[in-house]
Amino acid sequence: MSKTEEFFNHINQGYTCKGEFLTLGAGMLGEETVTNALVNIPLKTLNRHGLIAGATGTGKTKTLQVLAENMSEKGIPVLLMDVKGDLSGLAQPSPGHAKIDERHEKIGIPFNAQKFPIEILSISEQDGVRLRATVSEFGPVLLSRILDLTETQAGIVAIIFKYCDDNQLPLLDLKDFKKILQFVTAEGKEEIQEEYGRISTASTGAILRKIVELEQQGGELFFGEKSFDVDDLTRIDENGRGVISVLRLTDIQDKPKLFSTFMLQLLAEVYETFPEQGDSGRPELIIFIDEAHLVFDQASKALLSQIESIVKLIRSKGIGLYFVTQNPKDVPEDVLAQLGMKVQHALRAFTAKDRKAIKLAAENYPDSEYYDTSEVLTQLGIGEALVSVLNEKGIPTPLVRTMLRAPMSRMDVLTDKEIKEVLDGSKLIPKYNKTVDRESAYEMLNEKIDRINKEKSEEDERKEREKTRRRSSSRSRSTRQNPIVKVLTSATFIRSVFGILKKVM
Repeated sequence: MSKTEEFFNHINQGYTCKGEFLTLGAGMLGEETVTNALVNIPLKTLNRHGLIAGATGTGKTKTLQVLAENMSEKGIPVLLMDVKGDLSGLAQPSPGHAKIDERHEKIGIPFNAQKFPIEILSISEQDGVRLRATVSEFGPVLLSRILDLTETQAGIVAIIFKYCDDNQLPLLDLKDFKKILQFVTAEGKEEIQEEYGRISTASTGAILRKIVELEQQGGELFFGEKSFDVDDLTRIDENGRGVISVLRLTDIQDKPKLFSTFMLQLLAEVYETFPEQGDSGRPELIIFIDEAHLVFDQASKALLSQIESIVKLIRSKGIGLYFVTQNPKDVPEDVLAQLGMKVQHALRAFTAKDRKAIKLAAENYPDSEYYDTSEVLTQLGIGEALVSVLNEKGIPTPLVRTMLRAPMSRMDVLTDKEIKEVLDGSKLIPKYNKTVDRESAYEMLNEKIDRINKEKSEEDERKEREKTRRRSSSRSRSTRQNPIVKVLTSATFIRSVFGILKKVM
């Protein structure tokens, strides 16, 4: 048996699936693609999370596109973070190309150009379905971690939420939260101190500065109503394909605080909302987080801990998380250890530091008798990757250099006209894009402050009137002399008294 035949049997044995699966490509031995040595991924292990890594320009985004298409085709809804703005092409079929046909002939599968059902979402000023959440939905713990507050400051936030709950003050947007922060150390200081203890003005000032920082990154657009229902991410179209929700993030690459805030709230909401389902035949939702370093780079220890906890627990809800980044080291080790699928595109070694990083990346993959992993990592071409997934029993499959299939949809952005057509056909825009600004903590506190100020003004006026009355009464008493005292102190009476005394003496 030749080495090629041995390799073919090795791949087929490692990647054969009894249940439903999607095909990522075909195995390569050296520089040659072994036709029909198909690399298949079982649908039942897609909720074990994954990583797509590689240097700029090696094809990470196209791999993401291929996975999203095939998941949609199998009826699995997908949420994509489109940071670079080049994933909207999913809504149009690929125009095809001779090189694509040649690639698929080598792999051993036909190429079928087609478009997919997409929904364009936005958390910024870009057009799309508005994604919002209220401050109350975050809760004191999650909000404190996002703002990276100290233990004392987090305690104050907890008191504020408790006070608002006790007094039916809805916390909907950042305007509400800023108002209550100012209230607890001013007009409401005595009330708060009596019920919950003293609150430091310095601490509320520090919290307010953190809120302003979040506002400057666009937080005022994200916090508010109407809140987005995460069940709308799990829609299936009339043809049984999962809807691909494309979140446009091209204008917030320099706003990591807003991006990480959105991601953590979304994951927390999904975890709280979706029912437990254990290991099922397919996931309920797959979330791709492109440019994942934006989530992790500026995250505090508390925030990282929260993300790690959600990554570990959300799998049982049927949710798969896929991180897309340039280097595996961009993802914390505790998160990396939870990832079942790894697709590693080429890494470039220009410096000693780069070579060290490649050796560390190679250690994340199973050993293979067919590859020197650290060497292959620098030799991979565009559209090629080292792949390892979990089989249906949850066991890592053999490491394989893979010729990846081409996207079935357009590998380019939509035109403005095409985007408008997608938005015009949206079923969610009428539901979420109407601005709602109902009465909440801001308006209620303003009324309360006006009432407190009015009562205080009336009390001050009453005290001033009482004070004036007392002064007037005192002056009146001092100017009116008692008649008896007046007689006893008169000159006539005194002369009479002295005359009597003189006769007696």
